[in-house]
Amino acid sequence: MIVRYGLNIFLHEAWSIHKFHYLCCDHISEVANIHESLFMDLVVINDSEPRRLAFYLAEEEYLARKYPDRDFFFAWQVKPTVIIGRNQQMAKEVNVDFCRNAGVEIVRRKSGGGAVVADMNNIMFSYITSSDDVCGTFGKYTSMVVASLRMLGLDASDNSRNDILIGDQKVSGNSYYHIPGRSIVHGTMLYDYDPVLMGNALTPSHKKMSSHGVKSTRSRVTTIKEKLPELSISNFLDHVLHTVPMGGNVLTLTADDLKEIEKIEQEYYAESWLRGKNPKGSLQISERIDGVGEICIDLSVSHGLISDFEMTGDYLENTDASTVLKNLLVGCPFDREAVLKLLDTIEIRDIIPALTSRQIVNLIF
Repeated sequence: MIVRYGLNIFLHEAWSIHKFHYLCCDHISEVANIHESLFMDLVVINDSEPRRLAFYLAEEEYLARKYPDRDFFFAWQVKPTVIIGRNQQMAKEVNVDFCRNAGVEIVRRKSGGGAVVADMNNIMFSYITSSDDVCGTFGKYTSMVVASLRMLGLDASDNSRNDILIGDQKVSGNSYYHIPGRSIVHGTMLYDYDPVLMGNALTPSHKKMSSHGVKSTRSRVTTIKEKLPELSISNFLDHVLHTVPMGGNVLTLTADDLKEIEKIEQEYYAESWLRGKNPKGSLQISERIDGVGEICIDLSVSHGLISDFEMTGDYLENTDASTVLKNLLVGCPFDREAVLKLLDTIEIRDIIPALTSRQIVNLIF
């Protein structure tokens, strides 16, 4: 059976794959194959109320650092919250006035990617592993979730942005960040949605909308409930936790663990962190690059030299790309060939997957 401790949910029985009456048996072997290659411990909290979203981000960090040799998975839900990516400009992505008036919290995460809305209609998943392979980590995580959805008869797949789709509509967005020796993937799963919250909390850029060829945020997404109206959220969770590969132990967090997590949580509430980068360069460029995301570059030029550089956007990164590029380019002549020569001294793809030096230069010049 599934036993709930607050909003972290774990399997109380053996960690094996069960056949529920709503499963599509054609896909059971697909999940079984993934199950053999990915084992992890499930994390449990013995309380009954949802915590603020920053707590769960802090929980990921705490587990990653305290247990360097163990892989973990946990599920959680939160009251209405907007989560923005590490490199996004809050004023461009979030309807701050609406959120303030509606009591919607805004949190900046440490991973890249775009802004998302979460509430009790969402299920949030966290996966922590010791792998340093970004593509491999994403691939394992999205493959096991996609396989689980296919067992429900859904036409699920993932794309180059590590989103999970049903048909051509997004049902789950995922992001990644790395700390020394550890990788963390976290993602949303849209069981249902609040149309007022989704329609008003975010302000996606016109470039992003036109690049997708759609007219609204809502048209780009779907929900589990929309595809399977007879499946309750509790039964959906039951299904996921029986089919997402797990084979480890249950880790119940202690009171001491919670205190340490709460200390980390406070870092997310610092005004400087929430505000993020607010570049005011003399040259501002924004472009959406296929397979990468939106890249916004703000730079200043003084006496023919680059004097300041900031990069924001919803791209995924393996390290602080803006700082790396700023350290590299400040002092460089504002010249196409000079900038390209410097960029070619580093491997851009190791910093932002799928991005090239020439794409950055083409964006600036």
